[in-house]
Amino acid sequence: MKAAFETIYGDCPRWIARAPGRVNLIGEHTDYNEGFVLPMAIERHITIAAAPNGTDAIVLRSTAFDDAVRIELSQPIVPGEQGSWANYPKGVIAGFIKAGHAISGFNALIDSNVPMGGGLSSSAALEVATATLLEAVIGKTLVPKDKALLCQAAEHEYAGMPCGIMDQYISTLARKDTFLLLDCREFDAHWVQADDPSVAVLIFDTKIKHQHSRGEYAARRRECKEAAQCLGVSSLRDVTLAQLEMRRDDLKPILFRRARHIVTENERTIRACARIRNCDWTDVGAAMYASHASLCTDFEVSCLELNTVVEIAREIGPEGGVYGCRMTGGGFGGCAVVLIRKDAEYTVIDTMYRNYFCRTGVEPSLFVSRPAQGAQLLEC
Repeated sequence: MKAAFETIYGDCPRWIARAPGRVNLIGEHTDYNEGFVLPMAIERHITIAAAPNGTDAIVLRSTAFDDAVRIELSQPIVPGEQGSWANYPKGVIAGFIKAGHAISGFNALIDSNVPMGGGLSSSAALEVATATLLEAVIGKTLVPKDKALLCQAAEHEYAGMPCGIMDQYISTLARKDTFLLLDCREFDAHWVQADDPSVAVLIFDTKIKHQHSRGEYAARRRECKEAAQCLGVSSLRDVTLAQLEMRRDDLKPILFRRARHIVTENERTIRACARIRNCDWTDVGAAMYASHASLCTDFEVSCLELNTVVEIAREIGPEGGVYGCRMTGGGFGGCAVVLIRKDAEYTVIDTMYRNYFCRTGVEPSLFVSRPAQGAQLLEC
């Protein structure tokens, strides 16, 4: 990054900030329903190198795109065209200014090894890396919760994505060798140690992202909100499965199914934490399979490719080194998360790769990660 920055800008960077992507072991679509999630940061990051430029403008470049983006700090910061990568840092910069922080001009270069569009929160990593850089620029560290909320607001307002808080929170707060059980209502963080060397987390990128994912994500949020209103609660977090079954006839069938996923997913997530603490990996894997089945049938956010990955994982089974598998992220493509036995890592990767390619004709991308550290400012 130092060499690339100097080549582009003719100067050495003063700051280098980075923030990780994340994978969610279990607890999907529960975050915006004020429920529970169990993510970890992955060993893939977005990194930003920057240096003051002595002007009233911020210049952003990315190693992935040819265009440069210039932000005039004397003018209101407005979103660019929909889908532009620059909307994510723009929203964070605007949030810092709105909060009363004085920002001076700088040049920045952004690099990423987080797969884009794979459900590993490359957008949140970009937002949190930008916020971490801006903390260095203004010489002030934000309260972690406030930092995560500022980044979430940037995604809502500048990227038009009504995401929950999980992605920004884990990218900000993650700890090495630890899962984060996050209560998305109270923002209580409970750390679940995951340093058992006999297991690993395999991330399986299907290389598929169906185009209707954004609209369907927003639709699921609306459906969950409507279900909660019909049940007379502020969020589906406040409903038990027994209560939901009693009110089945009061809900449209589709709303009942959406609510049933959220209610049962919260229960699965809480139970999985106890199983992880006891190293009951077979039980954790069973919860992951149950989560995927619910996401597939009740929440309807899976797809053929993700279902194929889960099917292959089941065929391998614990005897072959796979405890459990499920889709992760918003759905309709992207990644699956696989809980595997560490000593079978290379055999599992080879088998899953070959079987997926044979059945879909698509070359996937697979990598193993331990739970990683959250956002950091690195020494230049």
